[in-house]
Amino acid sequence: MQLIADSGSTKTDWRLIDSKGKISQVKTVGFNPYHQSSEDITERLQKELLPQITAEIETIHFYGAGCFTDLACQTVKDALKNIFPKSKAEVHNDLLAAARALCGHQPGIACIIGTGANSCLYDGNKIMDNIPPLGYIMGDEGSATWLGKQLLNSYFKRWMPKELRPKFEKRFSPSVGDALENVYRQPQANRYLAQFSRFAFHYLKHPWVAKLVYDGFNAFFDKNIVQYTDYQQQPIHFTGGVAFYYANLLRQVANDRGVRVQNILESPIAGLTLFHQGE
Repeated sequence: MQLIADSGSTKTDWRLIDSKGKISQVKTVGFNPYHQSSEDITERLQKELLPQITAEIETIHFYGAGCFTDLACQTVKDALKNIFPKSKAEVHNDLLAAARALCGHQPGIACIIGTGANSCLYDGNKIMDNIPPLGYIMGDEGSATWLGKQLLNSYFKRWMPKELRPKFEKRFSPSVGDALENVYRQPQANRYLAQFSRFAFHYLKHPWVAKLVYDGFNAFFDKNIVQYTDYQQQPIHFTGGVAFYYANLLRQVANDRGVRVQNILESPIAGLTLFHQGE
């Protein structure tokens, strides 16, 4: 029995593959080793995951947010071994999850545009190059956080179109004081900013909103994709909620730049299941 996990800080999608290839699924809370100890993760796994699994797990493939250092990966691996002591556990970062889900065993450029944004050049086996995303303050172009930041800025600095301002105000009741408090003093400022991006989805038919999303994707291409060697010859794929729900605009940006986007997935878990199913 194989167990595959795609974990963010909020939720984790699990897939189980039995010896006959039958697939079942489980959902739990998310895990992030930057914010949780091995003991914390073990406790959550024991309460939420273990009661849903009756078969013996032989192999675990865990892909998670925050799993970019050996120490972070070991934190998760220790927790998994506490719950499944006889299993072989592998822990990888969410960027490799995207690459394997989107590209399989073929080379290409794999991108994530969700709450944040990231990308890599993948050779069909491992990540060969990665333009650092730099997070919501210095990077994450085109992401929900980036969009939310532009919308808040446009509202407070009055460059949002007049017909959209009352709609934005009615939905969020934003204040400068609240914004400064949540961005500069409270934790998880990226999530606070990302919530405002939903406004763009509801008013995407407005030319100003459509251009804002278009410009975000264009910036993502400029500062990430075009930096990879021979990017025009590489198949380009995306995963993440923003990429998925604004797929038409994303493909338009790519077409305008003369490059071709292939797969766009909301979540990597289905692709990861296919990747590991033959093992």
